[in-house]
Amino acid sequence: MSQPLTLPLAAPQVPGLAPHVEPAGWNRGRVGMACLIFGESTFFSVFVVAYLFYIGKSATGPQPSDVLEFPLVATLCLLSSSATAGFAVKALAQGNAARAGVALALTVGLGAGFLGATANEWFGLIYGHGLTIGTNLFGTTFYSLVGFHAAHVVLGLLMLSLVLGGVLAGRVGPEHSERVEIVTWYWHFVDAVWIVVLTTVYVVGV
Repeated sequence: MSQPLTLPLAAPQVPGLAPHVEPAGWNRGRVGMACLIFGESTFFSVFVVAYLFYIGKSATGPQPSDVLEFPLVATLCLLSSSATAGFAVKALAQGNAARAGVALALTVGLGAGFLGATANEWFGLIYGHGLTIGTNLFGTTFYSLVGFHAAHVVLGLLMLSLVLGGVLAGRVGPEHSERVEIVTWYWHFVDAVWIVVLTTVYVVGV
């Protein structure tokens, strides 16, 4: 005689507690950004290795110890912007669009401050010390590495500015917080790379 079919009983719900929801995990956006960051990391590795390889091999022209100063202001701007980007994502997820907009505006402003400090440094190197990309091996590797990073900062600022515009226009809200977080991954990557560049150029290479 066949046994009657029984179905498992649902777990009892505790009053006042929301049911547990499993995390969504890695979606296409997260995987795509992670792959982009990995690919960009390999390019930066090439520039870093080239810079380290050619340290001290410039026979003529200015040397790193003669012209480079530790970029304290630029570093503080960029590292602080990583914190404000995180605050923006948290505020947006909590539904506080005004606070998210302020944090994003601070992030963009700090990133622009970093670029301004970098431009001021380059102006001094070019017109004050005569160091250009064609002066010697130091100039070639320095401008290639630092310039490559600056280009990524510009790209990151463009993405963050678009998000800021969407928040201010009311088109980006809490439901978009995950996508905004993925954008900030790129910004955190740019900040992390700067620590590597800073150590390579202004600490090890001087």
